[in-house]
Amino acid sequence: MDEGTVGTHEDTDGAATIRHARFGRLPEPVRVEDMVEERPAAAPDPARNAYDADEWLVRYCL
Repeated sequence: MDEGTVGTHEDTDGAATIRHARFGRLPEPVRVEDMVEERPAAAPDPARNAYDADEWLVRYCL
């Protein structure tokens, strides 16, 4: 082997070491709860549940 090949091989090992230090492991897993954002489709309407059937009976039948 000539010295040019040996020097290139050493540089490749150094680059491989640096690359392995940076990209050698997988990123941390992401939880499913962190992937989904839940928001209500519409704001709750307070008048929607305001009707009371008993109130109608009291007003008009008594």
